[in-house]
Formats: sequence, structure tokens, C-alpha cells
Amino acid sequence: QVQLVESGGGLVQPGGSLRLSCAASGTKYYISTMAWYRQAPGKQRELVAQITSGGITTYADSVKGRFTISRENAKKTVYLQMNSPKPEDTAVYYCNLKDGSRNFWGQGTQVTVSS
Repeated sequence: QVQLVESGGGLVQPGGSLRLSCAASGTKYYISTMAWYRQAPGKQRELVAQITSGGITTYADSVKGRFTISRENAKKTVYLQMNSPKPEDTAVYYCNLKDGSRNFWGQGTQVTVSS
């Protein structure tokens, strides 16, 4: 069974930085694409960034050049480094593991960008 536990959310000022972490249980982590999604109030959940088991990354246009996704296999952990966040980045951020046609989700962590 896969469990994903996010941490690192909170309040950050525009132009600051924040790092989210997602710790995975089980062995599917090593062969799975991992991703970060976000959902703002009244909006659909959207893909922020993803990283394959081989380290290939993909980003939403809105975060390219500001956010970086990485994975540390020894700790079965995926990170999202958020640099120069903007108020429009405010959302609940969810960690995701893709196992074929199945998706596993974390509980979400709130990120609020405000001065």
C-alpha cells in the first residue's frame, strides 16, 4: 500500500522561498512518476510539476523557472522547491504517485503567498 505524507507548507512572502516534501511508503516509489498538483479555491486541481523514475522533469508554464521538482531515492522523498512565489501560487499542494492507471494522493499541504 502506498502512503504519501506532505510537509513544508505555510505562509511565505512574495519573492521568498519554500520547500515542500513528500515522503512515500512502499516500493512503488522507485519505479513511479511522482508529481505535485495544486488546487486553489474554486478552481480545478492542476499539475504543477512531475518527475519520472529516471529523473525527467515537466513543469506547468506558470511555474517554469521558479519551481524545481527533485527526488531523493534513498529517502523515498520528492521535493518541490518554490522560489519567487506569487500570490497566485496560493493553493493546497498535493503529492501524487502514478502507478499505471492508478493514482495515489497525499493529504495536501496549504501554501499561502502573501505579504
